[in-house]
Amino acid sequence: MNIEPLLDALGLQEDAAHALADELRTRITHLQSRLRDAETHLEHLAITRRTVTALADRIPTQSASPDLPDHPDYPRILNVCNDADGPLRARDVCEALDHQPLPKNIEGTRAKLKRLVKLDLLTEVDTGSFTTKQQPTDPATTSPAPASP
Repeated sequence: MNIEPLLDALGLQEDAAHALADELRTRITHLQSRLRDAETHLEHLAITRRTVTALADRIPTQSASPDLPDHPDYPRILNVCNDADGPLRARDVCEALDHQPLPKNIEGTRAKLKRLVKLDLLTEVDTGSFTTKQQPTDPATTSPAPASP
């Protein structure tokens, strides 16, 4: 009996098994690298979560403000008032919002300003003059006025 063909067949199977094993080792090495990257990313996320949580405890809580009416001008009006150096009239706010200073636009802006006053977000200091609410100051952080001689 000639065993050469049998040995040749075994050799082919051995070569195929070696090739498959080499391919699997390469894939395992690649997957191990990806696993290390994913684990490193998870560690970074955990560190970030701890840092953000620690910092969130230091952020002062803001008083809950009522929801603004569903109109894009309300946040813009608040921004204009917050950026202003003093009280503003409806015409000033209207112009800051790039609305034409037509009576209908000025009256609409005045109505929005009055609504923000009712929501306790603005103050009407004089008739028709609006400004942001003064935030109460913390006496511990403000220095007393110097005494006059």
